[in-house]
Amino acid sequence: MQLIIIEDEKPAARLLQRKLEKMGLQSATMLHSVEEAVFWFRNNPHPDLIFLDIQLSDGLSFEIFEKVDIKSAVIFTTAYDEYALRAFKLNSIDYLLKPIDEDDLEAALHKFRAIKQQNPFDFEAIRKMFSNPTEKTYKNRFTVKIGQHMKVIAIDEIECFYSENKGTYIHTTDNRDYLIESTLESLEQELDPSKCYRISRKFIVPLQCIREIVVYSNSRLRLILPTYKADEVVVSREKVSDFKTWIS
Repeated sequence: MQLIIIEDEKPAARLLQRKLEKMGLQSATMLHSVEEAVFWFRNNPHPDLIFLDIQLSDGLSFEIFEKVDIKSAVIFTTAYDEYALRAFKLNSIDYLLKPIDEDDLEAALHKFRAIKQQNPFDFEAIRKMFSNPTEKTYKNRFTVKIGQHMKVIAIDEIECFYSENKGTYIHTTDNRDYLIESTLESLEQELDPSKCYRISRKFIVPLQCIREIVVYSNSRLRLILPTYKADEVVVSREKVSDFKTWIS
């Protein structure tokens, strides 16, 4: 079986590739942008199965299908909420909600093997659903894996998102930290910008969790959060002006 992973977050793509290899499948080709995918499909035999993320670095992945007539079966790997997932299901599209659970991955592959044909879905209808800015939705909860268990964390329970040692973490209002399979860059697109702001390269902070704002060195601002005690929750100098506008 030939597999393709189209995912702009390279760590997430590599993780999915390792999980597929663990299940005895050949190493999947990885593509990371609309442009790269279009070039590849125009110059290579099309695969049996595509693992497809919705938002890529240079646009929506549906643009690939506008430029190339692709007949491969598709499994979506998505961080979108229920309404989108219901749309996929109604159109006979399988999906994997990030972070991808191995049992769900195995079940999706089992379904693909049972069908062994292109899923009859309408790319254009779903593309319009995601392209219409009036219908844009934002993530309101995250799923994290703790050992063999899954935990759902609502956005209202999150005090901040931060990066550390090449990982991205959620810090919750009960003073706990959880590793997630996202980057701060992707979170900026998934979170409601009226409620969450990226104050620096290391932090995204929800407005509701800011308890105090303290003048800091070099014209910066330090934020006091309810439980996160690190001193480096600091609005970078180049973002101070926009941050003041955001909180006003």
